[in-house]
Amino acid sequence: MNEKLSDETRKTVLQPLFNTGWAMVEGRDAIHKTFVFSDFVEAFGWMTRAAIWAEKWNHHPEWDNVYKTVNVTLTTHDVDGLSALDAKLARKMDGLFSG
Repeated sequence: MNEKLSDETRKTVLQPLFNTGWAMVEGRDAIHKTFVFSDFVEAFGWMTRAAIWAEKWNHHPEWDNVYKTVNVTLTTHDVDGLSALDAKLARKMDGLFSG
């Protein structure tokens, strides 16, 4: 079972994500990042690769795509806030983006 991140754990787990462009969502216990690609095909390909991991981990993002831009919001609905799964998926998305 997944648990909501404690205040102490948040500092350790979330700070590295903030350094890569993730930010807290105002009014929600969630993180957000905008990914910009060279074109639609690159953006959609990245979303497909990210979706495979999201499905494997049974943790699905809130996201939208307009042309070459993908907006992602992560939160764990089961715990009504951020969990380790959000950080894990954010790190994976960053890795798929840069590599």
